[in-house]
Amino acid sequence: MFGRHLQRLRRAPGLFILTQSMPVTMLLFFGYVFGSAVALAGGADYRAYLVPGLLVATAANGIMAGMFQAAADNHRGVMDRFRTLPMSRAAVPIGQAASEVAQAAIGLVPLAAVGYAVGWRIEGGFGPAVGAFGLLLLFRLATAWVGIWLGLAAKSEEAAGQLGGATFMLPMLSGAYIPTAGMTGWLRTVAEWNPISAVSAACRELFGNETAVTAGAAWPVAHPVVASVGWSLLLMAVCVPLAVRRYDKSTK
Repeated sequence: MFGRHLQRLRRAPGLFILTQSMPVTMLLFFGYVFGSAVALAGGADYRAYLVPGLLVATAANGIMAGMFQAAADNHRGVMDRFRTLPMSRAAVPIGQAASEVAQAAIGLVPLAAVGYAVGWRIEGGFGPAVGAFGLLLLFRLATAWVGIWLGLAAKSEEAAGQLGGATFMLPMLSGAYIPTAGMTGWLRTVAEWNPISAVSAACRELFGNETAVTAGAAWPVAHPVVASVGWSLLLMAVCVPLAVRRYDKSTK
């Protein structure tokens, strides 16, 4: 199942290139169009702040990608064929989730390279940087499982597409692109309890790009590394069994 999804990339390279180039386009757009309008505490460079957030937003796209693929396979009869094969019911969703992580690992390279070109630097050392990239892949795995479950539960491909489009707003309502400290009280609370905010803050800390935690910050933002691992494990603990059960349930 993992190999099947990699074969899909070889047969549709244009779609893969488009999805991988979109974060780079967003980096250039946000960094240069909006960058001059965003003032960070201490005069920190906005593009250095933005790159870790975009890396996390790319990882969060596992929801959309997992949902589209699972819904397409489910409603086009592909999974009906898989269910006739003598293999574990968990093999299909696990293979898709693993392929999502592999694609995310590939996609991190051009985004990090362009980020380096526009001024972002890894200042926290080699070990913490490896931890940051590992955290990004763990979060991608977690969001892929969320997407797979939602895709299997969707009534149609169209419904999955509409719901997937709505997930594009999740990074907007977080600390991925702008600091949460300047948000209205209730909005700041919502944004800081968004898992994307915790992972973004954790990556900035591990890359050495961290900004000072402001007074009144929610617990996940004040303890980002622990919160990021916790969010990822919690999402998988909930969605892995739900996705596998949903796949198995549809056979009956």
